[in-house]
Amino acid sequence: MTTPADTSVDQLIPEVAQLMVTALNLDMTPAEIDPDAPLYGDGLGLDSIDILEVALAVSKKYGFQLRADNEDNTTIYASLRSLAQHIAANRTT
Repeated sequence: MTTPADTSVDQLIPEVAQLMVTALNLDMTPAEIDPDAPLYGDGLGLDSIDILEVALAVSKKYGFQLRADNEDNTTIYASLRSLAQHIAANRTT
């Protein structure tokens, strides 16, 4: 069964993918980002500087801070889907 929260996350994934492609100047389309692939390492291959850029773009667009000292960052940035879930749960705009 799909919940409204699942639906909002599914709708948010392409939007967050576009935000990442734009913020990081990625040489790919948002649709090419696998929502469940790791953002670090073998997945999308982002590094800590890329994650800072994503955090800044997210805070500007969605109205809340992603903090570098958050103990949940490993989970938040595990994949595009997990980032979208975090945004859906915390966004103010």
